[in-house]
Amino acid sequence: MLELFMQPETWVIFTTLFALEIVLGVDNVVFISVLCERLPIQQRKLARNLGISLAVAARVVLVFSISWVMSLTQPLVEVASISLTGRDLIMLAGGAFLLLKSLKELWSWLTHHETVNSTHVRTGLAVILLQIVAVDAVFSMDSVITAVGLTSDVPIMVAAILASAVVMVLTAEKINNLVSRYPGFKTLALLFLVLLGGLLMAEGFAIHINKGYVYFAMAFGLVLELCHIQLKKKQSIVSPRKAQP
Repeated sequence: MLELFMQPETWVIFTTLFALEIVLGVDNVVFISVLCERLPIQQRKLARNLGISLAVAARVVLVFSISWVMSLTQPLVEVASISLTGRDLIMLAGGAFLLLKSLKELWSWLTHHETVNSTHVRTGLAVILLQIVAVDAVFSMDSVITAVGLTSDVPIMVAAILASAVVMVLTAEKINNLVSRYPGFKTLALLFLVLLGGLLMAEGFAIHINKGYVYFAMAFGLVLELCHIQLKKKQSIVSPRKAQP
């Protein structure tokens, strides 16, 4: 294994896979942060760490099940002259779940119907972790198929997943704090997940949309929200000065 990582081409493949996993990690961290908002503050860190750990474990399992994952690219059913593979069906189901879940969270957030009691918290933690693993498995499907196209060396794929997991753990709390502190960021995150859900469903119907457009829209919204926060800070400083005689 050491000889494998001593080869220059190995590091080129590793860097490419690591970049793919980081992009995937953005989706996961945003989704995890939004879900953890339903838990008490003292349980959010535990839920985030468990969610990331289970998500990484699910990805590693998919890597070791490469032959099964690749079999999902074969036509399975035909609907209205459109051949759907096992991967397409997973994308459709996962995209529909993410879309409905995001819309439900967005509606709940905008109408301020957030009631969580202790019973819901105990059962909700397990449900949230299951949702994280399920959605991550859908997100991971394409990355694993892409990884197989780049290399057949499982250690390289696992190393890229583990390295990206470290980045996810380091950034998860910061993203969660932004989502919790600024309402605009939570709205932006939910809208981003709505777009991702629609994107996954489009992929299921073989409608390929460049994901870069979604990330550009998110980045633009992020800059807009940062400008809005800065303007509010400026107004809060100017207002007391005007109030002085």
